[in-house]
Amino acid sequence: MVAQSCDGAGLMARTWDLGGWALGDFLTTLFERRRAGDVSASGKPLPELCRALLSGQGEVSGMKRAAEVLMRYRQADAAGKAAFFRFLADEMDLDPAALTKAAQAYAKGRDARHLSTLLEAAEPPRQELLRRLNQAPGGTADLVAMRVDLMAAAKAEPDLARVDLDFRHLFASWFNRGFLVLRRIGWESPANILEKIIQYEAVHEIQSWDDLRRRLEPPDRRCFAFFHPAMPDDPLIFVEVALTRGIPGAIGALLAEDRKALPAHEMDTAVFYSISNCQAGLRGISFGNSLIKQVVDVLGREVPGLKTFVTLSPIPGLVRWLDTQDDSHAKALLADDGVAPDADLLRAMAATYLLEAKAKDGQPLDPVARFHLGNGAEVHEIHANADLSPKGRAQSCGAMVNYLYDPARVEQNHEAFASVQTVAATRGVKALAGPVKDRKEKGRKDQ
Repeated sequence: MVAQSCDGAGLMARTWDLGGWALGDFLTTLFERRRAGDVSASGKPLPELCRALLSGQGEVSGMKRAAEVLMRYRQADAAGKAAFFRFLADEMDLDPAALTKAAQAYAKGRDARHLSTLLEAAEPPRQELLRRLNQAPGGTADLVAMRVDLMAAAKAEPDLARVDLDFRHLFASWFNRGFLVLRRIGWESPANILEKIIQYEAVHEIQSWDDLRRRLEPPDRRCFAFFHPAMPDDPLIFVEVALTRGIPGAIGALLAEDRKALPAHEMDTAVFYSISNCQAGLRGISFGNSLIKQVVDVLGREVPGLKTFVTLSPIPGLVRWLDTQDDSHAKALLADDGVAPDADLLRAMAATYLLEAKAKDGQPLDPVARFHLGNGAEVHEIHANADLSPKGRAQSCGAMVNYLYDPARVEQNHEAFASVQTVAATRGVKALAGPVKDRKEKGRKDQ
């Protein structure tokens, strides 16, 4: 699997940055904004500050106003923040009459002047406001944090979802793959970065600094992260990788304290065992596909013996799904009797869940499955008793799954999934799900 082509900056990031932090620092310098000086509070209401920011022309004064808006927003309580979002939704919205007039004018005369007027009318003023706020020192990180508040507020006030569309639109551009920098995280990486890896790890909790060291330092372990030059000390997403011989079927051996590092000549498989999104404010902005492709490309050049690229993934929605099934086998798996679940039955039910359980939009019900299948992977194998941690038992009765990234089939799998939601899976996984599906169909006919 080869990473997609990119511009010169992206190529430099791919080829220079992996040995350390020099290129990231260089790119950060290029993106660093001039300081706007100390932020002084004018005492004006936030809406008035925002109107002044949109009407102003001077760069320095604009940066100062933007910094004050962001400072005042950070200091606001929940009610003040909600009021700010309502201001964005109402006063900073589109003018439907102006948009209609511009669209009619362009329909009559399709020239650059009419198109320019139409494009201006089609963009809510709040988008330009967000761009100007982004000019303040630290503005990008502030806006990412602001979106976390916005998404929470939108649950109570659905109309605010219109504002979130503008955040997503701008973030999709600002966090374009061409701006992202891939860095390898090692035990020698800066302490503030290592602390955030511990903080953001969302799949297999890092218990201590010694635990982190075991995941980073051995020669058969890797960790890579994407960074943005405007947020150079905060990873956006990271992946932990184990280099193994063969495809593992349990997480315990990969994380064991007394594990011995595998010699380089025996490594034939790269196992992506944890992928963590770090910024809640960037939900819906996808980096994972690019991250996996680029890491595969890097590892393939770095470790020539690697032939297989596979995940060892949790199945986070399995127990919730089992709980909805009016099925004696599902009830048996969920029985809290202290006995390990029947391995064959668990694998069969997990296969059925991954291949058959769908959300309302037709996508797989399981979020991890949606991610990997959407990236072109296939369901390769399912393992019982693979994650015996309290979390693993609670979310999947201890089951885990391998998703295989086969370079020869990734694009084909992706296209089939994107067009008709086809779930790519091995014959063995399909065979596991078959008897469960047949039994349910027979039960429906007998009713």
